[in-house]
Amino acid sequence: MKAGWILPFIVLGGMLQSAGAAMNGQLKQSLLNPYLASAVSFALVTFLFSALFLVMPYPLPTTTNLAGMPWWAPIGGLVGALQVYMGLTQVNKVGAGLFMGVTVTSALIASLLIDHFGLLRMDVHPLSWPRAAGAALLASGVVLIAKF
Repeated sequence: MKAGWILPFIVLGGMLQSAGAAMNGQLKQSLLNPYLASAVSFALVTFLFSALFLVMPYPLPTTTNLAGMPWWAPIGGLVGALQVYMGLTQVNKVGAGLFMGVTVTSALIASLLIDHFGLLRMDVHPLSWPRAAGAALLASGVVLIAKF
């Protein structure tokens, strides 16, 4: 994929994430039980990626890849599941705009810290005043969304 196409795909992903939060909220309203709704949501995801893996099973990890994997790497799915659960249970209470605004702002602030300190084996990208100002502006926007 050429670099010029990366940002539009990321924008599309962000837009779909907002729609997904609203969809999951409706799923929970229809199924009533947030755990059942989460299971249904993830069953579809599991089916999709299992089918894709069966069609395209390569590359497969080597024993060296598995031995070098940090213990916490597989937990990323559970972190994503928590986000889906929060969307299922909270998006209808605060609205999609505020829910996604808080989600994106908190994710951005956490990402800046992860980048700055090189946490989770990420390359270091130092926190600069302009990057911090961008996060502050985003947080300010969320405050405006929450108030109005």
